[in-house]
Amino acid sequence: MGRGKIEIKRIENTTNRQVTFCKRRNGLLKKAYELSVLCDAEVALIVFSSRGRLYEFANHSVKRTIERYKKTCVDNNHGGVISESNSQYWQQEAGKLRQQIEILQNANRHLMGDGLTALNIKELKQLEVRLEKGIGRVRSKKNEMLLEEIDIMQRREHILIQENEILRSKIAECQNSHNTNMLSAPEYDALPAFDSRNFLHANLIDAAHHYAHQEQTTLQLG
Repeated sequence: MGRGKIEIKRIENTTNRQVTFCKRRNGLLKKAYELSVLCDAEVALIVFSSRGRLYEFANHSVKRTIERYKKTCVDNNHGGVISESNSQYWQQEAGKLRQQIEILQNANRHLMGDGLTALNIKELKQLEVRLEKGIGRVRSKKNEMLLEEIDIMQRREHILIQENEILRSKIAECQNSHNTNMLSAPEYDALPAFDSRNFLHANLIDAAHHYAHQEQTTLQLG
């Protein structure tokens, strides 16, 4: 037959109560040991009997486990308080940031000329003054940048002028050197080359002249 259910209440019989205590105590210690070995858990078990006798089990140290338990409880309590205060703080900060964002968005719309119907004359004048100051700062910055650009361009122009002068001086030196070389060359270099075939011998010239003279004399006598 199976075991029947036992009513969970104090056992009035002293002997039965002592026997039940011993059996269940041993079973509890066995379960604690098995839990520590099978699950690699840190287990500490403390049991006091009705007569005040101490029974304990710990896979490390009962004192160490109790200290760890106290520290964990304190950290959890402080952590809960801190997390709640942090939550309230960040909620307040988020609300402030939302208000600032809304104010900046409205101001931006006003600067763009939108949403002006809700403003009175004083606020419109203040907006006008802000716009004029902003335009003045923009123009000042623009003029500053233009002056910087002009200064840079002037420096570049000066550098280009110097480079141009250097190039002109080099060109002039080259031209002077070329003219000097042309003047120092000998004059006969320009004369044509001598060819003996273009000239007759002196004796031949005299003989030809003599024959011509005789021929003219003969013609005259006839």
